Amino acid sequence: MSLLHDTAALRALNAHARAWARVLRLPFRQQRWRGQAGSFLGTGTGSSLDFHDHRAYLPGDDPRQINWQAYARTGSYTMKLYREEVRPLVDVILDVSASMFAHAAKERRALELLAFVCESALQSGASLRCHAVAGAECRALEPESILGGQWPERVAGMSAVSAPPDLQRVQLRAGALRVLVSDLLFTCPPEAVLGSLAGRQGRGIVLAPFAREEADPAWDGSYEFLDPETGLPHDHRVEPALLRRYEAAYRRHFDLWKAAALRHHIALVRVSSDAEFLKALQTEGVPAGAVEMG
Repeated sequence: MSLLHDTAALRALNAHARAWARVLRLPFRQQRWRGQAGSFLGTGTGSSLDFHDHRAYLPGDDPRQINWQAYARTGSYTMKLYREEVRPLVDVILDVSASMFAHAAKERRALELLAFVCESALQSGASLRCHAVAGAECRALEPESILGGQWPERVAGMSAVSAPPDLQRVQLRAGALRVLVSDLLFTCPPEAVLGSLAGRQGRGIVLAPFAREEADPAWDGSYEFLDPETGLPHDHRVEPALLRRYEAAYRRHFDLWKAAALRHHIALVRVSSDAEFLKALQTEGVPAGAVEMG
């Protein structure tokens, strides 16, 4: 049975994600934040213990923040300024097109990535919003429904959409950390997707699950292939030359995505469905800055 239809399995997966999020987490320390009070350093001033700057005293200022040592030396009142503590903003976008769930191992890895990102955000006290997208259709997902394993009913029917995800229809917040979980197996210019992740002072991360069956297939002979987006079968005989062309096209596809991600300053990480979760994510994720050690 598909994990999408097994609430108990999804809840168990989320329990694993809580443990993973204590080892790795989203790269909150790599960004200065603006927003609500929290535990991460912001770009403004506030009342944390991290000294930031001085300024002249103004009527109405809190006298507890006066630098009395400086007053003893100069006779002038100056205020100590400290870094503002803020809550990060995290917007998660899950691609729910059919190719994401075409292989059991890949489906599990995609759902593990979703659970990990949500758990990492919540454990860090971030303000979390989640969205499912397929083509031009976008639906909001309550974080509680993801943690409880009830969210698949919210996206019923969306996987039948075969168009690339239109992220311009997703309500992404300014300055947010935007995490797209997608296999990127659609035909559109990478900029059409990546531009939305990088806009309005946001920081983009793409976590792309993949299966060995699609990255390094062992095809030889006649096969009936099933298009995961349309559900239609088609017969092909796979000769070595055809397999080489497929492998070259597959590599070229992701080379284009990685080059575009670099131009947009987006961390794009491909996450294998073969390796254990933490190892698979850490291999590319830490060097790329998509995750950091907890």
